[in-house]
Amino acid sequence: MNTAQPNDVHAAWLPPEAFRALGSRHTLVCGEGALVDTVRHETAQACARYGGSLDLPPPRPADARPAAGTSYDLVLALVPAGLLPITAAAVEVVYRRRHGAGALGEEGFLLARHAEVTVVLAEAPAGLLYGLYHLVRLGEAAFGLTRPMELHRPAMRLRMLDHWDNIDVHPVMGQVERGYAGGSIFWANGARRADLTRVGAYGRLLAAGGVNAVAVNNVNVHATEMRLLTDRLGDVAAIADVLRPYGIRVHLSVSFAAPVALGGLPAADPLDDGVRAWWADTTKRVYESIPDFGGYVVKADSEGQPGPFAYGRSHADGANLLADALAPFGGVVHWRAFVYNHRQDWRDRSSDRARAAGDHFAPLDGQFRDNVILQAKHGPMDFQPREPISPVIAAMPGTRLAVEFQVTQEYTGQQRHVCYLAPWWSEVLRFAPWGDDGRTVADVAAGGSAAGGGLVAVSNVGDDPFWTGHPLAQANLYAFGRLAWDPLLDPVAVLDEWIELTFAGSASGGLGPVRRALRGIMDDSWRTYERYTAPLGVGFMVRPGHHYGPDVDGYEYSPWGTYHFADRDGVGVDRTRASGTGFTGQYPPPWRDVYESVERCPDELLLFFHHVPYGHVLHSGSTVIQHIYDTHFAGVEQVAAMRRRWERLADVVDPGVHARVRERLDEQLRCAEEWRDQINAYFFRKSGVPDAHGRRIP
Repeated sequence: MNTAQPNDVHAAWLPPEAFRALGSRHTLVCGEGALVDTVRHETAQACARYGGSLDLPPPRPADARPAAGTSYDLVLALVPAGLLPITAAAVEVVYRRRHGAGALGEEGFLLARHAEVTVVLAEAPAGLLYGLYHLVRLGEAAFGLTRPMELHRPAMRLRMLDHWDNIDVHPVMGQVERGYAGGSIFWANGARRADLTRVGAYGRLLAAGGVNAVAVNNVNVHATEMRLLTDRLGDVAAIADVLRPYGIRVHLSVSFAAPVALGGLPAADPLDDGVRAWWADTTKRVYESIPDFGGYVVKADSEGQPGPFAYGRSHADGANLLADALAPFGGVVHWRAFVYNHRQDWRDRSSDRARAAGDHFAPLDGQFRDNVILQAKHGPMDFQPREPISPVIAAMPGTRLAVEFQVTQEYTGQQRHVCYLAPWWSEVLRFAPWGDDGRTVADVAAGGSAAGGGLVAVSNVGDDPFWTGHPLAQANLYAFGRLAWDPLLDPVAVLDEWIELTFAGSASGGLGPVRRALRGIMDDSWRTYERYTAPLGVGFMVRPGHHYGPDVDGYEYSPWGTYHFADRDGVGVDRTRASGTGFTGQYPPPWRDVYESVERCPDELLLFFHHVPYGHVLHSGSTVIQHIYDTHFAGVEQVAAMRRRWERLADVVDPGVHARVRERLDEQLRCAEEWRDQINAYFFRKSGVPDAHGRRIP
């Protein structure tokens, strides 16, 4: 078992100090299995550092009764357990009486404090591991007054991170596509890294946040990466071995054209018997090497990737081909719904990239196998700072659907800007597509009584010493896991958890000043970023290619379908049924009518759905043009305030952390000023309307 823990003080959350409360107790761990061994190892390490002790349970006689005489502060046990102390046994009895066997499932755990003993019970090893990390989050609070019995179970069965990592360095995208934290932690110089210590540390961090699956290579599968499915499968198996002690299953991005490129077949037609046999045989060999392999991730017929369209087949045909190969082994295929025409005619106002996923996939609802998970981006475009939810989420009740987020900050500052995304994700997860009394996006992803597709996100880590380049960007990685476990968590509370874990013991004078400063910097940082970038939901005013910094018309006359249609009279995209692309019709009531109406459409999405005059009055009382001016000036002022708050921590936090964040905040302020000046100057010159407050516009 790889249980290495990096000594680098900049590593991430879970520094040794976070384990002080656990490590100073007398603890009993009961149960068997690799994940229970991880629990024991973590506990033993903490006890060795902080003076506690760890006991192993004695053998259980056939007529054993609860043990007496040994006093423990903490008991972590699988149930039915061995010879439990009386207090823990009493908690188990109450649990069974109230809930019956099986209530905790494969990953849930029970927490209680009774008669001065803290008890964590689980029915499967993964639950005990998650229970341990929950204790670490609680710290001393887990050992205080009596704590009523709490049952903790993940809302999502699948909580997954996709890595856009390349084995070979791509000539344009580099080692990690859309990666902003250095090279891959898995691959370097055309090969798997020989030292996977950092991968083990990564697995530990993910388990502590609640993530249980990882795809280890880019969804844009290039020639070398394609071979991970066959002759380089051993590299994937080695990574799986390192992640397994933390309950994380490995998935692999595969090319739909693999039977041709790897198998020498003349075609990859999903209805061809030879193609089906090739996938079945190849998948069988994968599971022989990695018995707990999770499944495949596929990007097909999108942005140049091969797919079933080449053979006149549907996405359901393509996905079901792989699902059938995986089904005997319990695997799943994540089939991405990011499919659109990236060679559009910018002069054609009837075409609309936002419609694409719905047009392609909604007619296929009910045609996918049970182990197909349709993976849809949470918005209809591409992770812009503000989008409506994708209507696909509400359009496919007969399909397992995963909602995809982007933790890597492609369009939200690229980890050079502070942009805490959990408040946005929380809004998305709580959104009710069918109205306030209907199911939420989180409910769809969880699946209710049926198996849901869960939550998936693109990872933001790399080989940078700070993991995510910007130390504060680690909060997004942590928050994704926590919201995937419980979508109803308060993003501010999650931020506080991350602060407590990350800066435990490393802040002189205690955590109070750090917590106050980071709340002030991070809590509203997504909205701050939105204020100084593309306004009112219009999106895509970025420099083409690398997508960093402003370029208002950068994509305006391109084939990518990312337009704002600003002219001398107004700005925005008409997506109404009455006069535009008809996109609003993809939503169910009541939102199809809310978005259709320029009067009822929320301000923050107005330009996504409507082309309006610059003098149009928003619900806020401001005109569109004045809103653009005001928010861009305000955004810069807010970034300057962030930088001042951080400066006050110069003698409080680690000097290396402080220096890196200060450097990033300097760049964020420079870039925010550039955004402000370009956006305001562009729209002043388009509209001819001066700023009502007389501020200088270049």
